Order: sequence, then C-alpha cells, then structure tokens
Amino acid sequence: MDFDGARMRYLRAGSGPSLILLHGLMGYSFSWRYTMPALAAHATVYAPDFIGAGFSDRPLGIDHSMRATARRILKFAENLELSSFDLLGTSRGGAVAMTAAAECMSVACKAKIRRLVLVCPVNPYSPHGRWLAPFFATRFGASLFRLGIRRMPFLFPYFHARLYTDRKRIPPGTLEGYKAPLANPGLFEHALSMTRTWTADLRDLHVLLPELAPIPTLLMWGSKDRAVYVSSMEPLAGHFANVQTVVFPGVGHLPYEECPEDFNRELINFLTRPEDSV
Repeated sequence: MDFDGARMRYLRAGSGPSLILLHGLMGYSFSWRYTMPALAAHATVYAPDFIGAGFSDRPLGIDHSMRATARRILKFAENLELSSFDLLGTSRGGAVAMTAAAECMSVACKAKIRRLVLVCPVNPYSPHGRWLAPFFATRFGASLFRLGIRRMPFLFPYFHARLYTDRKRIPPGTLEGYKAPLANPGLFEHALSMTRTWTADLRDLHVLLPELAPIPTLLMWGSKDRAVYVSSMEPLAGHFANVQTVVFPGVGHLPYEECPEDFNRELINFLTRPEDSV
C-alpha cells in the first residue's frame, strides 16, 4: 500500500470481521506467524509492517511519533475500506493502538474500532524506557547507538533472547526471521528516530487514556516480562470501563511466540464473544 510514495507491506489471511495486528519495536509482520493461521477461521486478519520496519520502505525524514504512526494505521484501514475493525497491538504497537483508538474517537473516522487487544503494551506506568529512550535521543546516545549497530549481528541474539523467559521456548527459525530485515539499510535509524519522541509520546498517551474507557479491551501480559513490567497492567486497566486481563505465568514479552496455543485461545475467546457480552 502506498503512503505518499512510501510502500507499506502487509499480510492478509482469513475471512470474517476485520482485525489489524500491530507489531512491536524491531518486530514486523513475522511476529504473527502463529497468530494469523489460528485466527484465519474467525477473522480477516491484516498484519502490516510499519513504515520504516520489516520489509516496508524506509524513507528518510518521516515522522515516526506514536500519533503519526497511529494516523497511518487509520489511513491503512480507510484505504482497505473497512467500516469497522478490531485492533491488536503489542509492545510499542500497543501504545500505537491506544493512540489510534483515541485519535479515532476524537476525529471523524470512517472506520470504527470495535475492540482493543493490548499485549504487553508500552504505557506510562512502566518505568522501562523512561531514561533509556531519552538517552539515545541525545547526540552522544545516538552516536553510541550507531556504534552498537556495527556489532548488532553479534549482539542481536542476546537482546532477542532476553524477551523470552525460557530460551528453550524460542521457536526454530525465529532469530533468522527477525534478522532478515537487517539486510535492508535504515532499520536502526528508524528505531533511533522513535526515541526522539518517546518521552513526549508517553505524556500524550497518558492524556489520551481516559478517552478509551468505552472501548471493550483485553490486556494480555507475560508474568516475567522484562521489557514492559506486568505491574503496570493494573493502573492501565483502570482506564477502561470494560476490560479483561490475562497473565501468562512464567512467560516473557512475546506470549504469542512463547505460549502461542494459550495466547490464541484467549484471544479467540475474546474476539468471538458477542459485542454486547464483552
């Protein structure tokens, strides 16, 4: 799909009510390789690679703030001519999903967001990223980040493994799949650009959260998440009038990969309930 000359890659599967899946930082549609086949019998599932990530284009100078990214997702839904859809986001994609939902409620959106599913979402109540992202946004931090990029082929397996509680649960081919987009230049510059607005994005999200109260929401978390702490789930849940929570014991930041069967079961149960019973 074209966005002002930049092409966004996305995957599509299944039939039924529309569901858009938003990946996290340094992820892409590959993250949903166990989710999409399970949901295909229940929904028409769309999994985009954000502009700058995965195998989408990486144009220079594009706004990667949460609000700008959220608006591109709403435009994505509009271009697909969706009248309504469910929205699932994980990690930073969860923050983008919340921002998109708030944006959709405050402006005239052609597509209605029916339900939200937030998987270990970046949020204002987890201390993760409060100092690290602003540090990398400085000139010195950015230089250090670029220096680390040169060693990333060596460091990537270490940082990736930390997202799981048990390395034995990392599915075969996972590391190779996540490393595949590294062959296209600009991925780390894309990630670095997001750090520049990280603090302001979280402030904006904190202000937007009360607007999300009417949306039926499912919060899903790993109890051993090292990236976005499960302790932030309770204060986040307090903003939703109709919310369900699921915590996967002994699981890390990627429950859709570390315990895909349990994850898919809970997700399908939520999405297939009548809307007035959610």
